[in-house]
Amino acid sequence: MRLPYLYTLLCVVRVLPQFAAGMVEPIRILLQTTIPTTEDDWSIFRFSMLQDYLASIQDEKGNAVFAVVARDRSADAEGNDPILGSLDQSDFDELWLFALDVGDGLTAKDIAGINAFRRRGGGILTTRDHQDMGCSMCDLIDIGDIHYFNTKNPDPDESRWCRDDPYTTYISWPNYHSGANGDYQKIAAVEPVHELLKNPHSPSGKIEIFPAHPHEGGIGIPPSNSKAQVIALGKSLVTGRDFNLIVALDHYQDVQGNNLGRTVATSSFHHFVDYNWDITKGCPTFVDEPPGDGMKNEPRALEDIKTYVRNLALWLANKG
Repeated sequence: MRLPYLYTLLCVVRVLPQFAAGMVEPIRILLQTTIPTTEDDWSIFRFSMLQDYLASIQDEKGNAVFAVVARDRSADAEGNDPILGSLDQSDFDELWLFALDVGDGLTAKDIAGINAFRRRGGGILTTRDHQDMGCSMCDLIDIGDIHYFNTKNPDPDESRWCRDDPYTTYISWPNYHSGANGDYQKIAAVEPVHELLKNPHSPSGKIEIFPAHPHEGGIGIPPSNSKAQVIALGKSLVTGRDFNLIVALDHYQDVQGNNLGRTVATSSFHHFVDYNWDITKGCPTFVDEPPGDGMKNEPRALEDIKTYVRNLALWLANKG
């Protein structure tokens, strides 16, 4: 028996019981940081509540909707991440990239693998934080232009080239102060309300609460990209200034005919990390701002961010 035929037969045998039972393959999500595993840092183990929640979501038949893999960056002999460098050849449907580096988190091969993944329809969430955190993403298609940094791709609005958070003075702009870690912030959905922000269990029908953070990063829409849209705004508790909280970009066809996957950028990874969902989970020792307890005391707060996470995971999986 020829090997290709045997392989096809084995695949059919494996799939038939699932087909007969009406099962649907789960959406495969990679949760990935751009830093190596480090106990005293924002390594992937600090995103356990996000991972557990995604893995817990089931369809009406009790089947898992998502299959989640969570990992930190690792490097092969050439310094490339063995997963990201060939992400387009994997069976992942989505990449949730927590860019926690300050410039050395992605190699050229990693960037090429992520861009190829998106060209074949993969959905991508990117998020980072203040100043230059996550600036290794600058060469990612669309994504590199959406994220604003201090020394690379700064906000085109020069009036924003100033520190918003006056308390943690060693952190420079962009650093919008939406509240203490452990507290929540009221967000403003841009009309018309994007499907990512709809919540049928909310009195308003939309998501209104996100975890807060003392120094969120900057995101926006470059003049060259008419397809991206700001869908939610945050507000600084210090200056009262609005800042872009979420930018979404639907799938589109590039000049080579590739149908690029959807992508979403958010202003801070703290919207997703354990400490900002539940401060009892702890944080790295270098975090010196006093925490709040708003997320603990407002029942709707955790429900809203979990609804957003579910919406996000389903929306990114749509290849158009």
